Amino acid sequence: MPVTVTETAARRIDQIIAEHGFDAATMKLRVGVKGGGCSGFNYTLDLTEVQKDSDEAWTFTYARTPRVSAAALGESGSDSSGGTATATATDDNFSVTIVCDPKSYLYLNGTVIDYKDEIMGSGFVFNNPNSTSTCGCGSSFSA
Repeated sequence: MPVTVTETAARRIDQIIAEHGFDAATMKLRVGVKGGGCSGFNYTLDLTEVQKDSDEAWTFTYARTPRVSAAALGESGSDSSGGTATATATDDNFSVTIVCDPKSYLYLNGTVIDYKDEIMGSGFVFNNPNSTSTCGCGSSFSA
């Protein structure tokens, strides 16, 4: 199973890439694990242009902003064929490529990376089906 990224997390990654002036076409998000933390393993995230031959890789593509047709806005209730218009995606898409080394993938297989922006703080959140316990801050886990 791939390591996936939610649309919210992908949008934040795209924003970080733009804020730092990186080339979005070549930048990848490297995810991994390393020993340490209060539960045994820490998650790692890093922006990189390097993808090794041994890495697992997945690319997710999203529309930057949805384009809404005039009919969808209520200016016209239907098109000439009698159907109702709906919102459509623009050609302006962005992609996020995730890369993961084989050893980390053993622990991250099936993980979903999300981004939360809440009153108490913001950051990336890992929903890892392989973890048996996590610490209170959510940045480390045991498997």
